[in-house]
Amino acid sequence: MSKTILITGATSGFGAACARRFARDGWKLILTGRRSSRLESMQAELGDAVALVLMLDVRERQKVQAAVQDLPQVDVLLNNAGLALGLETAWTADMDDWETMIDTNIKGVLYFTRALLPSMVARNSGHIITIGSTAASWPYPGGNVYGGTKAFIQQFSRNLRADLLGTRVRVTNIEPGMAESEFSQVRFKGDEQLAAKVYEGTEPLKPEDIADIVYFTVNLPPHVNVNTLEVMSIAQSWASLAVHREKP
Repeated sequence: MSKTILITGATSGFGAACARRFARDGWKLILTGRRSSRLESMQAELGDAVALVLMLDVRERQKVQAAVQDLPQVDVLLNNAGLALGLETAWTADMDDWETMIDTNIKGVLYFTRALLPSMVARNSGHIITIGSTAASWPYPGGNVYGGTKAFIQQFSRNLRADLLGTRVRVTNIEPGMAESEFSQVRFKGDEQLAAKVYEGTEPLKPEDIADIVYFTVNLPPHVNVNTLEVMSIAQSWASLAVHREKP
């Protein structure tokens, strides 16, 4: 009997790559996204693997709750929907951008997790996977609220594990570093030149790399729980601590 994975933000990047990876091995897919044309394209591409598509915004709590009520059994929830907006300093950033990141990266994860977790606990089986970021642990200029949202996800995942002790429900937070997808295009609001510079001269992670990691994590023996998995391209590492020096 095939298992079912629900993927939020399934129409591009990590979400689309994960949908293709799981479909290849016979999983049933429930795909969510805000763009109907892309959902239709994914459905046409993946055919019978797609059990259901849900056009919704993860920020809309009531719609999430209504959509989840009548779903078939979900074995894995992949909280993938998320975004970064802008690289401005905290005192010049757009407050609307901040709220969008908080509503999507935090509240969207909370809504889907809270909606699906009771059924997983009731049957004592399931897996909550969330796409976090290295920004949760390693700050950088302009990453103010984005990094804060991913730090929340990191700690939320840990606390879920604490709550679920004694059950067979697993929780994993996967934290990619620099990865080439639509992420930077969204961050820079469609400026493709600016987005391309982020990856110039590097070999970044690809969505397919993350899809393979998600698939590996899900298919470990059921007693094995990967709590947190931080992954970077070999082209990326940590910088030395920044020090501001006043000129004499």
